[in-house]
Amino acid sequence: MKIWDVSPLLHPGVAVWPGDSGLSREVLLDLERGDGLTLSTLRATVHLGAHADAPSHYARGAPTIGERPLELYLGAAELLRVRPKRGTLIEPDDLPRIPRAPRVLLATGSFPDPDCFSQGFTAVSPALVEALGQQGVRLLGVDTPSVDPFDSKELPAHHTALRHDMALLEGLVLRDVPEGIYELIALPLRLAGFDASPVRAVLRTITDAPERIR
Repeated sequence: MKIWDVSPLLHPGVAVWPGDSGLSREVLLDLERGDGLTLSTLRATVHLGAHADAPSHYARGAPTIGERPLELYLGAAELLRVRPKRGTLIEPDDLPRIPRAPRVLLATGSFPDPDCFSQGFTAVSPALVEALGQQGVRLLGVDTPSVDPFDSKELPAHHTALRHDMALLEGLVLRDVPEGIYELIALPLRLAGFDASPVRAVLRTITDAPERIR
């Protein structure tokens, strides 16, 4: 079995959405200073690095991240590489094949450096989210900060995912992972009332027959 860590390293220099809260650490106690233990306080946006969006992030009255079913973020997932032009939307015809697992991860290569925010990343078309939803896909993951374009105000891909109760993972690091079907483990924290949660997203190779879209 091989484990692929598809989460960026979280440190004060990791990129966040412009205007959002970057990662900072306050050291309250430190063994190096002679204290009896090291104790830290973390402050950051919950949309940090690899993260799971909650429906409450983009829809009033929708479930928060602490209310989302864990099975959305755990199970068979297929990684697909897509090559649309940078700054364009991924359409259904851009997929190399029909997904074979209920969780789909799209590797675009359009946000290559997690420490440098780039506005021109490749986003996902509402038509693609709709097609995936009709096929029974339960989770969509991307290697970009958002499934919608940087300058989007209406967030149509997010809202299309909401109609299908499709979970969203953003900020994954997929450049070194071969295409194929894996077991995804990307559990969000049980944060009451929050609109997202950072995740430690990993992919494990699987030898058994994968869970299929139903």
